[in-house]
Amino acid sequence: MNKHILDLTVVENIKLHTNYVLLKMTHELTLPPMMPGQFAEIKIDGSSTTFLRRPISINYVDKEKNEVWFLIQLVGDGTHQLSKVNKGDKVNIILPLGKGFTLPQSNIHKKCLIIGGGVGIAPLLYLGEQLLVNGNQPVFLLGARSKQDLLQLDNFQQLGLVYTTTEDGSCGEKGYVTQHSILSHERFDIIYSCGPKPMMVSVAKFAKANHIECEVSLENKMACGIGACLCCVENTNEGHLCVCKEGPVFNIKQLLWQI
Repeated sequence: MNKHILDLTVVENIKLHTNYVLLKMTHELTLPPMMPGQFAEIKIDGSSTTFLRRPISINYVDKEKNEVWFLIQLVGDGTHQLSKVNKGDKVNIILPLGKGFTLPQSNIHKKCLIIGGGVGIAPLLYLGEQLLVNGNQPVFLLGARSKQDLLQLDNFQQLGLVYTTTEDGSCGEKGYVTQHSILSHERFDIIYSCGPKPMMVSVAKFAKANHIECEVSLENKMACGIGACLCCVENTNEGHLCVCKEGPVFNIKQLLWQI
């Protein structure tokens, strides 16, 4: 899939939470094809301490409006500066990058469990939409620290059933996603996951124990986004692979997580 360097125009900057914003962007030409799980490298303007682009997951692609969405967690100066853009501003972006999730063949309909934790939900909205469009049944299991940290629930609920867990019990079942009761009484054909590594390791163990195909999107630190700097390398059964180029999505069978 070809990479494009584009000056995208900000359509909307929505503050979802104290620490999260949703940026919707467009272009005068039709946006290039993008797969769920791929990401973009976004240039940061206005920061004296941010020299590298920031890797941000593609949250959603609205083909009718010719928009791409980015769900951004405000962590350092770079993401804080990015959160200050206004409607009409131009943002330089390289996309799409990396390898996305594997969708079931169009003639094979699967029941898919999509597990996300924290900002790891970002690539899962577009994944769920594409699974639904292709005739599959997406079911979402989303976890966070508290109710206010569960983002875009309305968007997910438009695509399928949504189950939640929170560490403080303020929404859904109390605990972690891998402790949710749905895992003990429903059967799924495929599991997709993105979030903190300990969560994904637990998801991978569950999938392996129950003989379910599983893909996870890794969140290793990235710089270049094209496999040149080697800072995001993951040790796999195929050797050391750059997450930004060979991933960020991997089948758990490739990973050396002692599962």
